[in-house]
Amino acid sequence: MVNITTKNNTLRQAIAEATVQVSSAATIEAIEARRVPKGDIFEFSRAAGLLAIKKTSDLIPDCHPLPVEFSAITYRVEGLSVVITVEVHTIYKTGVEVEAMHGASVTALTMYDMLKPIDKGVEIHHIRLVQKKGGKTDAAKLVENSIKTAIVVCSDTVSEGRGVDKTGPMLQQHLAKFPLDCAAPVVVPDDIERIRATAKLLQAEGYQLVLFSGGTGLSPRDVTPEAIRPLLDREIPGIGETARHYGQQRMPFAMLSRSLGGFMGETLVITLPGSPKGAVETVDALFPGVLHVFKMVEGARHD
Repeated sequence: MVNITTKNNTLRQAIAEATVQVSSAATIEAIEARRVPKGDIFEFSRAAGLLAIKKTSDLIPDCHPLPVEFSAITYRVEGLSVVITVEVHTIYKTGVEVEAMHGASVTALTMYDMLKPIDKGVEIHHIRLVQKKGGKTDAAKLVENSIKTAIVVCSDTVSEGRGVDKTGPMLQQHLAKFPLDCAAPVVVPDDIERIRATAKLLQAEGYQLVLFSGGTGLSPRDVTPEAIRPLLDREIPGIGETARHYGQQRMPFAMLSRSLGGFMGETLVITLPGSPKGAVETVDALFPGVLHVFKMVEGARHD
């Protein structure tokens, strides 16, 4: 199964369809009049479809078990066809497209089974996904243009040549999947004035997003939040809250991080932990959702 532990829970929705085609108007009349010998075809097949939605992960090997929080099966008759529509919702880390299509296919197959005694020409057509929402599909719409991005690693050890920067290159590689024009990482010491000067310089150079990695802990030299917070015109509390919540689900010390984020003018500044794992996990927590701020800023310019 695909690893989804890095993903966030979001509202995921899917709609699927399947078509059951019969060979005569008499079959359609029997369906609508509830005169099919095996029973009410709509209610029996709906029950089967609902069970299929819930059991998808038991039958499709690579599907993850997930909480089905809403499902609905409806029908419409079009000529000699019954079109089945299945809608499924969840708040989880992965989508429900397969659940919706599995529900549609089993609903159609149940109808086929109930109709075959009275109509030998029944066929199933067009099991397909009609619509999906949530996850990568919606995230792709968050920004329209590439965002000019800088990565700054705050570390006395690396800046003094006593260590090698592993976090910056890892962050740059991890961010490559997003619409970011990411410059090569730069390193500064854990010094308030140097960190502030770097933030101001990058803002002046037109960077839209600046990520500071390191100095968000509780040691005496961890001063990145103290350096950045006074520069912010608008702090965004949810950035730090989301990063800590995400981290706390994975290790018990994330509550001690002092990561924060906000705007210097129109430059979004975010502070991340200094460890490669912590920095990458914070990116997983915040992206791509945090990129919506740039669409908000762009919209405000045109109001």
